[in-house]
Amino acid sequence: MIGPEELKTWIVHEDDRLLIISKPGDVVCHPSKAGPWSSLVGAAREYTQLPTVHLVFRLDRETSGIIVLAKDPKMASRLQKAVQERRVTKRYQVIVWGELRDPVTVDQPLGIDLHSPVFVKSAVVRLGDMEAKAAITHFSSEAVANGFSLVRADLETGRKHQIRAHLQWLGHSVVGDKIYGPDSRHYLEFIDHGWTPALEAKLLMDRQALHCAEIGLEPAGLPFTFRAPLPADMTAFAKAKGLL
Repeated sequence: MIGPEELKTWIVHEDDRLLIISKPGDVVCHPSKAGPWSSLVGAAREYTQLPTVHLVFRLDRETSGIIVLAKDPKMASRLQKAVQERRVTKRYQVIVWGELRDPVTVDQPLGIDLHSPVFVKSAVVRLGDMEAKAAITHFSSEAVANGFSLVRADLETGRKHQIRAHLQWLGHSVVGDKIYGPDSRHYLEFIDHGWTPALEAKLLMDRQALHCAEIGLEPAGLPFTFRAPLPADMTAFAKAKGLL
């Protein structure tokens, strides 16, 4: 559950029309049956005392970083249209297995992974395949050491699990990723048994090491770029591996 005072410490920016949150890596965005303070949207609604707050785009529960919430329908519609037209910039930081030294752009379509036991998993597919969607991610290294890399990811498209699926295709899976890591069956093991010492030994972090570091709204006509520093858990891991 999210505490009211805790939520206030996550606020990056607030005005009459926007609420910008730096979300930790263990908070679900969408409302749940466990009450308003069990989700970011529910907690934001309680905090603002508005009947509705609009999630412009979401992050997976285990992904930390910048979340943009609109306080009124017109701002929400404006920003959602800007996202669809690629007039919002998104930059992520991610810790991956392996030493990714050279910049690389992955221009590979994504679709449902029909070979995975996890039904929500995406994968690189042929462009002509059913439900295949074009996806482009630009990767560049910020640091490389001891078999790991701290990588910057800039998105041109916003497909489901795009960064994680493209990194797996490159052979540089995200540290801590239960679905796109060494074996997607780790996700099923986690669902059945929770976080265990065996999973920790295989995945190294208890969540995927993926962080939305920056959202730029200037292309959408708003004078804002919002940033969130690397969170404590990713910082600690990066320092332990010599990446910081």
